[in-house]
Amino acid sequence: MKKPLIAIFLVAVLALGAWAGWHQRAKGHDDALVLHGNVDIRQIALAFDGSGRVAELRVEEGGRVHAGDVLAVLDTRTLALQAEQAQAQIGVQQQALQRLRNGARPQEIAQAKSRVTAAQSDAAQAAQDLQRLQGIAANTQGRGVSAQDLDRAKSHLQVAEAKLTDQREALRLTELGPRAEDVAGAEAQLKAAQAQLALLQHQIAQGQLKAPADAVVRSRLLEPGDMATPQKPVFALALTQPKWVRVYVGEPDLGRVKPGMQARVTTDGAPGQSIAGKVGYISSVAEFTPKSVQTEELRTSLLYELRVRVDDPEDVLRLGQPATVHLTAGAAQ
Repeated sequence: MKKPLIAIFLVAVLALGAWAGWHQRAKGHDDALVLHGNVDIRQIALAFDGSGRVAELRVEEGGRVHAGDVLAVLDTRTLALQAEQAQAQIGVQQQALQRLRNGARPQEIAQAKSRVTAAQSDAAQAAQDLQRLQGIAANTQGRGVSAQDLDRAKSHLQVAEAKLTDQREALRLTELGPRAEDVAGAEAQLKAAQAQLALLQHQIAQGQLKAPADAVVRSRLLEPGDMATPQKPVFALALTQPKWVRVYVGEPDLGRVKPGMQARVTTDGAPGQSIAGKVGYISSVAEFTPKSVQTEELRTSLLYELRVRVDDPEDVLRLGQPATVHLTAGAAQ
């Protein structure tokens, strides 16, 4: 009687263990979520900011570039000549401004004083001539000097006095120096020339087409000698980081997916290797617009877009490549 009981007990224990193992595997299988999709890589259409003739292209299709690398160069010789002209104009404006700020030289002031002295002498001589003629006319009762001579002497004195006034005013202005408005105008002209030079230098710098980020050259759309414009891309670049796997999850499984959930990505080309990733985006809108009246079967057929961001330092994944994403419920950061 003991042996049959022991046998029954062992069978019950084995059955219980098998059921527990099966239940654990089934639970693990329920927690795992396998999705299928394609690799999505961001691309850049790289073009010059200005127009000109392409002088040089330094990369080929398939080449790897790094941020800041010069990929293409425009012919900027005309801009370089204009920049030299602007630099010379800046020198002229600087000298003009410096001359105004320094004011009159001592020699110029001395020259102005000499002109005042000469004008004073002319005025004194004119006054003496008029006085002499008036004396002669008084002594001779107007017969020794004609009226025309007296008028001419008076006019000469008036002209001499006007010249003296003018030379005195010129001396005063020379000693005061240039007006503040003139200095401000010269400064503005200098700034305008400097801004023109900076603009030309910026346009020359834009003649170099640089990579904005680490990428791979997918297409080379122009060749040396072609005319480039901002509307005509020169290269099409594929960013190496980040990469995404675009998959779709059904409505029944939508609640099992959370942002930041850890994922493993595999491809048919390397089935034994997996690339780590995590869920980065879950669409809030169904991919297919539902009808106004839905049956239970229609609700379960709705799909939601899911993007899994992957870290692919070895650049294994390719644009559009089919990929399989394995998600485990609860594995979220």
